[in-house]
Amino acid sequence: MNSLRIALILALASVASGSAANWPQWRGPAGNGSTDEKNLPERWSATDNVTWKAELAGEGVSSPIVYGDRVFVTSQLGSGVRKPGNHPLLAQGANATAGERALGGRHAGDKTTFVVEAFNRRDGRKQWEYRLDAVGPLAGVHEKHNLASPSPVTDGQLVYAWFGTGQIVALDMSGKVAWQRHLGQENSPFEINWGHASSPTLFEDSLILLCDHSPASYLLAVDKRTGKDKWKTDRGRGRSSYTTPFVVSGPSGPELIVNSSERVDAYNPATGAFLWHVGGPNQFPIPVPTFHDGIVYMSRGYRSGPYLAIRPGGRGDISTSHVVWQMNTGAPYISSLVYDSGFLYMANDVGAITVVDAKSGEKVWQERVDGIFSASPVAGDGKIYFVSETGETIVLRSGREPRIIARNDLGERLIASPAISDGQIFLRSDDKVFCIGRRP
Repeated sequence: MNSLRIALILALASVASGSAANWPQWRGPAGNGSTDEKNLPERWSATDNVTWKAELAGEGVSSPIVYGDRVFVTSQLGSGVRKPGNHPLLAQGANATAGERALGGRHAGDKTTFVVEAFNRRDGRKQWEYRLDAVGPLAGVHEKHNLASPSPVTDGQLVYAWFGTGQIVALDMSGKVAWQRHLGQENSPFEINWGHASSPTLFEDSLILLCDHSPASYLLAVDKRTGKDKWKTDRGRGRSSYTTPFVVSGPSGPELIVNSSERVDAYNPATGAFLWHVGGPNQFPIPVPTFHDGIVYMSRGYRSGPYLAIRPGGRGDISTSHVVWQMNTGAPYISSLVYDSGFLYMANDVGAITVVDAKSGEKVWQERVDGIFSASPVAGDGKIYFVSETGETIVLRSGREPRIIARNDLGERLIASPAISDGQIFLRSDDKVFCIGRRP
């Protein structure tokens, strides 16, 4: 028994140590944009404190993920289809022109191919590359987005990459195919205004996929090892969502939260059973929630929309029973909130950073910093990192009276959210990935 107890303690210590150094999905180990790591870099430029940079085969805005000695990034070759008519200029204000160059300009072509690449996290050398030709109709996208927008996710055994046609592939750590599917052909076309953007979510032995599109809206859980269906929950017709499903610990078990055009819904991630809903319609639901100390904090997105705090555990309509507080305006269009030391941090596409008290939702600090923030901020080591499309990363000291520590300019457009692993920060531009900070 003592031997078993010691072995269990060592195993748990190993898992805890490994997870602290990995960034296996968009927004990190817990999906909340936060890390407990210390001694994170504060200052860099295009020439200083950059450990390495690597060219990507294609372009995109998905976030890099890091596991062990590998950095994984997805991209798209070929210009795809640009939707006709007026495009949403998500970068507004005085710096709007900084974000108007369309993706696909450097890798234009009639053929569209999706790419998954693995790089050595120590020196940036490419370890392998997997290419997948796009099959089926291509959704029309806007200037700063393509069909490689979903970020990959890994459990350390397989890497899961999902693309805007509905094609999904699971690759082992050496780049060999374990399984692949085409949900756009199997179920219904991936037709959504501006193209699909939701990333996969891992829960226990399931990979959960949100497909809120015009022809059909549903949640699908597949076995992460085989890709076979485990459960599927119909969400009706006509819904749209660009968010990523988010799992939190509720008082009666885990809850899967989805921000959609109709409302916010929660499900049992083990079975797909519906649990509760809150809120009303929202045209472009992009942000994902964050979670701390039993409270869900989330922004609905779109043009200064609402943000709120929710206690999980309810059933049915929880608008009057489980909403801790709600602010009806002021949230970012695209980027998600991040929590740190009692405060929520957010930044929008007209250059304003806002800090609110997590207990009350009251604004405690706001300042315009001349950035264009589509990426979601990340928090760690007493600092908040805001990545701007202009190429700058604003490093903010967290607290009730935050101060700007540094403005670090890489000279590249940055739309993807950062990754943090083992004391380093990984930034992805349209067609490059950068490793910032000391070698581990």
